[in-house]
Amino acid sequence: MQPPVRIARRTSARTLKVTWADGREDELSWEFLRVHSPSAEVQGHGRPVVVPGKKQVGLDRIEPVGQYAVKLVFDDGHDTGLYTWELLERFGREGDTLWQHYLQALKELSMSRESEVASLKSLHHRAKE
Repeated sequence: MQPPVRIARRTSARTLKVTWADGREDELSWEFLRVHSPSAEVQGHGRPVVVPGKKQVGLDRIEPVGQYAVKLVFDDGHDTGLYTWELLERFGREGDTLWQHYLQALKELSMSRESEVASLKSLHHRAKE
């Protein structure tokens, strides 16, 4: 896969703008990128974890990793997981669907985008896994 021709942090929009060689541009919110992090912490070693309370998360830095990925450093201290070109392209393509699944999971677990407080329902759900 070809790397993006440009990756830009858009502070006012709180998005990461990814421009591809074919001219397509994807704008991914920092919140989306944080809650869909490819890190083991979020992906749960094959069992993704629903991450609440990241509506206001900031993106401090974008660090290149070789010729295949970037590392995103968020202001909540999260800085693990590599966002490969393939993953960023998938997020651009499937972002709306992934976002709706995330919002539904929050609702089912009585969690919120605004608060990191886990509900008893979500703790029970995690314990069953």
